Amino acid sequence: MWAEDDLGPGVPCLESYSEPTEGKVYRMYHGTSPQAAIQIMRTGFKQSADGMLGRGVYLSRDLKKASRYPLDLPEHQRVVIRVRVDVGRVKKIDRQGHPLQKTWHDHGYDTAWCPPGCGMVPSGLEEDCVWDPRRIQVIDAIYPRA
Repeated sequence: MWAEDDLGPGVPCLESYSEPTEGKVYRMYHGTSPQAAIQIMRTGFKQSADGMLGRGVYLSRDLKKASRYPLDLPEHQRVVIRVRVDVGRVKKIDRQGHPLQKTWHDHGYDTAWCPPGCGMVPSGLEEDCVWDPRRIQVIDAIYPRA
């Protein structure tokens, strides 16, 4: 089980099935190991070299999805980093082979968004890829309940 506290006014928690509005700030999550969480909290996020949506920082507005990562660690060894994200310009990538699947940033977008159930993500859950880590502000870390 994972605890989620109310952040109060100013940071909307957009339901994961709702399309993000360009230029807004949203609460998102990133699941990782305790060691990686410490590094991210100290120095910030770094772009992944590649992935389903190309380079960027992979996040989700779905806490349940983020709490599954990393997939190779048992739940009690996982940490979820809660963040605020300025999504900027958003491109919806809703199918495998989308023409901008890995090149969305080259076309002026700051975030790529995969809606839930679109066939892009094996879990069927929502995913976001943010190009510039400077758009991401770490809030805190969430640990699984004992």
